[in-house]
Amino acid sequence: MTSSSFYLSARQRAEITLRSRHYWWRLEIPTWLLIVSVYSGWFASVFFWHGLGPWLGTPLLIWFTTWYMSLQHELIHGHPTRKPWLNQLFGMLPLAVWYPYGLYRDTHLQHHRNEHLTLPGDDPEAYYFSRTTWENLSPAMKTVVRLRNTLPGRMFIGPLSDIVSALTGALMAVLRGEWRTVSMWLMHGVLLVALFSVMAQRGLSPLYFILAVSYPALSLTKVRSFFEHRAEHLPQARSTLNEAGFVWRLLFLNLNYHLVHHDLPGVPWYALRQVYVADREAYIQRSEGFVVHGYRQWFRDHTQIPVDVEAHPFAAGKSPAQPVLSDYDYQQDTP
Repeated sequence: MTSSSFYLSARQRAEITLRSRHYWWRLEIPTWLLIVSVYSGWFASVFFWHGLGPWLGTPLLIWFTTWYMSLQHELIHGHPTRKPWLNQLFGMLPLAVWYPYGLYRDTHLQHHRNEHLTLPGDDPEAYYFSRTTWENLSPAMKTVVRLRNTLPGRMFIGPLSDIVSALTGALMAVLRGEWRTVSMWLMHGVLLVALFSVMAQRGLSPLYFILAVSYPALSLTKVRSFFEHRAEHLPQARSTLNEAGFVWRLLFLNLNYHLVHHDLPGVPWYALRQVYVADREAYIQRSEGFVVHGYRQWFRDHTQIPVDVEAHPFAAGKSPAQPVLSDYDYQQDTP
């Protein structure tokens, strides 16, 4: 049992123990099957582009590209192997175009400092602003932020914001001489050119892929992360429990049970639902009721009304950034 499992109920501990003893868990067979499915599906969709046509090929590529980003998240957390260099090999190809795997890994592991969740300056995935920063924004920028805090706005504006931030970060890394980051971008660029070459040979325009596949795939990930975290005093009350339907759970690899993942980042994706269902009420109580009844609830409630993610109630000024952590600082051993 993990050192952080003290808060789990007896039912949840029994569920983890039982499943972790099975070869299906130990050998990470679902994750290996996922890797085969994602890569074969993505490359088959590109290879047979002419036969599929854009009406079928485009949604297939959007699915497999989004699925690949979910897979990259699993690789970061030590699945299917405990060897970071091997997991990195499975996640380096820029099938989603925009962001080097190594940079995603580093910032995401920093995000897993649960005591700093949602805090601007500390949590690299936070949408909140410090009170000082928010007060200094122009009325026009506040309007843009509030538009981005609707679900359609997050889906359409959010990816553009991420892309601009990523490219700006790449330029700043060059200017500052941050050669480790620069080397990640260079490798990313070389692999991206190779992928674009393959696409062009199969009659798939790289520009079409960027606009009609990559951007919509990023938009889908924004559905998952729309309101995953809220500002609360207790860390366990900051992460949501989204009781999504099967298709969403499959696409996002059960990350809708986000509090379970933040509590037990070493538990593989295919066990998160079982841990949650084993004692649902205990987890709902732990989250202080931060439960969403499927993504349709967000579409219903926040198509026009923005979620309240503006000035962070506990962050008056910009907090100093925390150091980036190593690959396994937040991977907890499974039983």
